[in-house]
Amino acid sequence: MSWERGVVIKTAEEVEIMRAAGRINALALTTVRKMIKPGITTAELDAAAEEVIRDHKAIPTFMGYPGPYPYPATLTVSINEELVHGIPGKRQLKEGDIVSVDCGTTFNGLVADSAFSAGVGEISREAKKLLDVTEKALYEGIKQMHPGNRIGDISAAIQMYVEKHGYNVPREYSGHGVGRQMHEAPQVPNYGRKGRGMVLRAGMTLAVEPMVLAGTYRTRVLPDQWTVVSYDGALTAHHEHSIAITNGEPDILTK
Repeated sequence: MSWERGVVIKTAEEVEIMRAAGRINALALTTVRKMIKPGITTAELDAAAEEVIRDHKAIPTFMGYPGPYPYPATLTVSINEELVHGIPGKRQLKEGDIVSVDCGTTFNGLVADSAFSAGVGEISREAKKLLDVTEKALYEGIKQMHPGNRIGDISAAIQMYVEKHGYNVPREYSGHGVGRQMHEAPQVPNYGRKGRGMVLRAGMTLAVEPMVLAGTYRTRVLPDQWTVVSYDGALTAHHEHSIAITNGEPDILTK
């Protein structure tokens, strides 16, 4: 059912299909997380995720996604200063890296989308703090996902938590609605003001995804036309879940 500004309210049956997609997506990411170690290539991580998704009769949502050219992989794998949309390839992970892995799965016509960041081997204290703050910022945003609250309540909670710890969020990239398409209305920015924006309603399904930069909030895009990096080369991290808004607690579909 369509709602204001193109938002689609999901039925209970659609939410359950999204939960099934979310479980497959979570299994793919769990498989990848276990493989993370110095020396493994980002292409190997990508191949493992695709195998899991296809073995469960699902489709890698990212593959072929329209952009400057069709996206060529199952995952985005972004390392250190790469914030999002890193293309898997021959690059090997190194001890001390931060790697951010984003994945989407389409199952029976509905999409789940989630991401995590992790350290490779032993990482610095600063890198550990960045990972911790980014993941906790996600849950600060999720706490706001109740009917009657607004998109700005989610955005402000994320921004306030991140900036309280001395980090920044980008302005150009945001969370989004998710369901029949990977990107649906509304946008869910990682910055904003409480009490502003669209009112939340049960049946909305949103992908909330704090993207956090240790330096400036500014970013730039590499010549591959997909990979987004911090403007000043500072470390970055990214966590994401797809969540259904209910009349009770927010329902995380990508556990």
